[in-house]
Amino acid sequence: MGIFNKLFSGSTEEKDKKALPWIPLTELAQLTDIKTKSATKTQVIFKHSTRCGISRMVIKQFESAYNVTENDVDLYYLDLLNHRDISGEIAATFQVMHESPQLLIIKNGVVVKFDSHGAINSIDLSEFI
Repeated sequence: MGIFNKLFSGSTEEKDKKALPWIPLTELAQLTDIKTKSATKTQVIFKHSTRCGISRMVIKQFESAYNVTENDVDLYYLDLLNHRDISGEIAATFQVMHESPQLLIIKNGVVVKFDSHGAINSIDLSEFI
């Protein structure tokens, strides 16, 4: 029955997967809050394209390797397809050329580290706490 359970009810691994403390980034005003809050707490933005296979693979790897707590960082999720205006404003505000997927780490109002695609998963967030 084990194989049938995996096929029809989802894998045990998927059910046991930890939920990350994603904060949906849906309003331009949140960028001001992110800059302000970055003075006292590391802010992280994950820009994700929901139609891109590479982006989907990278976010799954990111989620499985995530090892910091809500007390350490605020973790924002930007759906690029629904919020292109916010993505453009992120590029202008933080002076980082848009890529997808992309991870930005913000401290004291500036981006201290960013990367895109597979390189996202080589970033150790604990170094920026």
